[in-house]
Amino acid sequence: MSHKPSFSEKIRYWFDNYMSSGTLALIGGLGVISLAVILLAATIISLGGTFLAPEGSAGMDFIEAAWESLMRTLDPGTMGGDVGWGFRWVMLFVTLGGIFIISTLIGVLTTGLESKIEELRKGRSRVLETNHIVILGWSHQVFPIISELVIANQNQKRSVIAILADKDKLEMEEEIRTHVGESGRTRIICRSGSPSDPADLEIVNPHAARTIIILPPETGDADAAVIKAALALTNSPNRHPEPYNIVTQLRNAHSLAILRMIGKNDRLSAILTPEVIARVTAQTARQSGLSVVYTELLNFGGDEIYFKEEPTLSGKMYGDALLSYEDSALLGIRRADGTVLLNPPSETRFAPGDQLIIISADDDTIRLSGLSNPPVQTSLIRSAFKRAVSPPEKALILGWNAAGPVILRELDNYVAPHSSVTVVAAPQFQAQVQSCCALQNQTLTFRSGDTTDRDLLDALQIHNYNHVIALADTNLDVQSADARTLITLLHLRNIAGLDETPFSIVSEMLDLRNRELAAVTNVDDFIVSDHLISLMTAQLAENAELFGVLSDLFDPQGCEIYLKPVADYVELGQAVNFYTVVEAARRRHETAIGYRLNAQARNPAQQFGVYINPKKSTEIRFVEGDKIIVLAED
Repeated sequence: MSHKPSFSEKIRYWFDNYMSSGTLALIGGLGVISLAVILLAATIISLGGTFLAPEGSAGMDFIEAAWESLMRTLDPGTMGGDVGWGFRWVMLFVTLGGIFIISTLIGVLTTGLESKIEELRKGRSRVLETNHIVILGWSHQVFPIISELVIANQNQKRSVIAILADKDKLEMEEEIRTHVGESGRTRIICRSGSPSDPADLEIVNPHAARTIIILPPETGDADAAVIKAALALTNSPNRHPEPYNIVTQLRNAHSLAILRMIGKNDRLSAILTPEVIARVTAQTARQSGLSVVYTELLNFGGDEIYFKEEPTLSGKMYGDALLSYEDSALLGIRRADGTVLLNPPSETRFAPGDQLIIISADDDTIRLSGLSNPPVQTSLIRSAFKRAVSPPEKALILGWNAAGPVILRELDNYVAPHSSVTVVAAPQFQAQVQSCCALQNQTLTFRSGDTTDRDLLDALQIHNYNHVIALADTNLDVQSADARTLITLLHLRNIAGLDETPFSIVSEMLDLRNRELAAVTNVDDFIVSDHLISLMTAQLAENAELFGVLSDLFDPQGCEIYLKPVADYVELGQAVNFYTVVEAARRRHETAIGYRLNAQARNPAQQFGVYINPKKSTEIRFVEGDKIIVLAED
């Protein structure tokens, strides 16, 4: 038989519930009590006549008595001038009630403000922005992504980036201030919550965002975290019918099919991180400077890739359009149906609705030069010649990570038959290395050891190799991995200085800040892996249509970017304009987009000698060792 609650228990239960109902309810309750005290006192005084009136007064009406009571409730000192003992006792009662109420009100307000500040500190308030960029997740990639988006939106009146991560709001804001600095016209909002929790997801209002970036975590199953966040987003009951623009990164190609199924109704741009980094690493190992070219193309600090429809070029050939711009560089054609053609044959014609894929400083700087006869210096163009067959090559890979198998496959696509590759890594990687892929043009050798051990490096006789690739140990934290890589690079540079036999050194760095520190090693090139992926992510966040172009650029099939000897194109030592270089490349069925000066190759202040989209009328005197940057089949 259940116990029937007593009246006092009911009162206590009601009181407990009321006290837990929040600051506004408590303030309202204090207001009711104040009003009751004031009205009670006013009633007593008005009915008491001269007995309860101030001394010398004939009485006080209800309104006047209520006013006097209110004044003493708000200010206890008011009763100091009261006369008449009856009036004094009533006002004393009112004053004591006022002291209790006001002190309680101050406590309630203080507690309420502290609670609100704590709530704001936790970052749980809902974002009401629209047309903003949402970043789901947190890693060290968030800093270069934000930095690039800030640069991209400098010409906007106002832009907003909302970040949702399972991290303290104040910590996120402090780290962003430290690593990013001033954000200009871009407002950065941080909120705490799980990106894969549908309820938390609503905090950053993703359904009104123009782009949603899903960042993989630095630890754990990164692809699973991305897929969970995508599921929470695309299956939200509050989602709108229009496609979301989602940009993310994956580690495993098998996860791509799952993600595409989840985002089948959305514009999904998924970057396969190991694939991209491995291809850039393999290509850069054979042609120094390529990673700098990609960085220049992908950052917002210089020229960028745009799409533009040019009706006046309709019916004209691609080869003629190459020379139609003074300060923009053509890359290819984007057909009206979205098909991307990079470096198409010169006789390819523009059709109505086609767009230029073009490099320019801004979208409003894409202007036809108007020159009917571009100043091509035909006499300085060298005739095409058949290249000699490349000899077998020897490559050395120091270290191992997830990009290793793709690097081996990519190298195998480029090198001549009977080439060889040696991998030096910790013993636990031996089985993984030897079974990772079947090579056609290279023989694979594994050797266990510590890549920072100078005795081991000397025993390898590195001067016998054509290319050396130093990979970061992604099992360590970023700074520890880069520290080990720096030690290896210093040993390699010392070995290179003791021997006149040239070999290229390419290294993978994880933190962009360590690239400048590593410059003292005079390494031929650095692949700052996460930074390059961050640049791609920021570009796709601003323009999802670039995904087709970037996919084609980083695809091993079709056209790729090459740095080729300038002597193959134009005369050395002669003042030659870039119109002439573009025409020389066109005759080889290539598209020239810039050049690299060997004398500046190790100077970070001059972008390591890389010049993308130079003005075509500017004359340059090339020397031996300089390179032309072209889009070509091989």
